[in-house]
Amino acid sequence: MDGNNRWARARNLSARDGHLQGARTAKRIINACVQRKVPCLTLFAFSTENWSRPTREVFSLMALFVTVLKHKEVQKLDEANVRIRIVGNRSGFSTRLQARMKRAETLTRNNTGTTVIVAADYGGRWDIVQAAQKIAHEVEQGSLRLEDIDESKLHANMALAEFPDPDLCIRTGGEIRLSNFLLWHFAYTEFYFSDCYWPDFGAAELDRALRDYARRRRHFGGRKLEEVPQAAPSPGGAPSKQEMCE
Repeated sequence: MDGNNRWARARNLSARDGHLQGARTAKRIINACVQRKVPCLTLFAFSTENWSRPTREVFSLMALFVTVLKHKEVQKLDEANVRIRIVGNRSGFSTRLQARMKRAETLTRNNTGTTVIVAADYGGRWDIVQAAQKIAHEVEQGSLRLEDIDESKLHANMALAEFPDPDLCIRTGGEIRLSNFLLWHFAYTEFYFSDCYWPDFGAAELDRALRDYARRRRHFGGRKLEEVPQAAPSPGGAPSKQEMCE
């Protein structure tokens, strides 16, 4: 969800205003995914690297997390049959924020609609390291043999082990990189990059991303012999930046 700060600067607003608008956009996209019956949506809300941002900005982000997770907001998601899961290293967050995270998960744990995973103080490298540490502890304790360590064992210890790998990653703000997000899980994920700043990203742009994804063929490293490669789409058919952000 990239571009909150740049969106704010373009309007002579503060970083806090940008993140606030970004949070409103997140609500709209969650609702859009519920309407489209998307089974799982993961939002990269706060990375391990975000702690290095200016203190005032980090403080405002923490305050925003507390507001977003207040009981009334979580109740709305619960009524929409949304399940909330929060992944990442919670130890750096305040006791109050940790309590709200736990309460949101507890309240919605039995819901069967869209699962919204919020990655907070999360990093792909952190995830792999903490999984390796868990496995090393099992080996140290004698409950696991070295020869039994494989991809499935490592995956089982990742923060998102209970969920399937993402089909599609959407990044806004015109940036084209992973930024340490879900490094293990993105092995065969499709990518869609939008020039829209996150606060401008709406249901129309989400649908464009989904349509683009639907046109792709996914082989997961293999290909049937009878398949014929499709011609590349004409560059002239690409929408303008204004069209993409409407």
